[in-house]
Amino acid sequence: MIAVLIAACEIGFWVLLAAGLACRYLLRMPRVGLALLLCEPLLEVVLLVVTALDLKNGAEPNWTHGLAALYIGYTVGHGHRTVKWLDGHAAHRLAGAPRPQGPPRYGLARARHETRVWLGTLLGAAVATALLQIAVWYVGDASRTTSLEDWRLIAWRAAGIHALVTLTYWIWPKKAPAGAPEAERDAGREKASR
Repeated sequence: MIAVLIAACEIGFWVLLAAGLACRYLLRMPRVGLALLLCEPLLEVVLLVVTALDLKNGAEPNWTHGLAALYIGYTVGHGHRTVKWLDGHAAHRLAGAPRPQGPPRYGLARARHETRVWLGTLLGAAVATALLQIAVWYVGDASRTTSLEDWRLIAWRAAGIHALVTLTYWIWPKKAPAGAPEAERDAGREKASR
């Protein structure tokens, strides 16, 4: 049941996002669109409550409960950035706003950008770990919570792998190609000097 709810929340996320952006830019109803976008966190609250009720009613903790915690953590860590990115592109394509500036492509500016993204992963792992620990305490039976404890390791393994990838941007910063437009190289230098 929890796996189905996770899938429903993911589908609901994209449906609310599409509806919110359509209301904001196609139907010219920015307040309705904003209200729909603000409903996104309610999906995670529903998932959290249903997961807690499932455990309270005696369900055996399994991978679906751990996945629910990771899903909520990911949404907390990366949801806002995802919505902001899509909103910028929708405004550009549907409302004639300027094209959103992409992430820096070169040098230390790119490394800083990747570090900010990694901090979202770190936040997601921390939220998932906290939710999993609360679930362990809630169940209160160490023999039944092994799968939940395993998911904490999965969350931190993902954050660790992402940290290693981010570190490569600091150790081996990508340089602008010699034939790149001067403006692009200057933008990379300017961002790197900030």
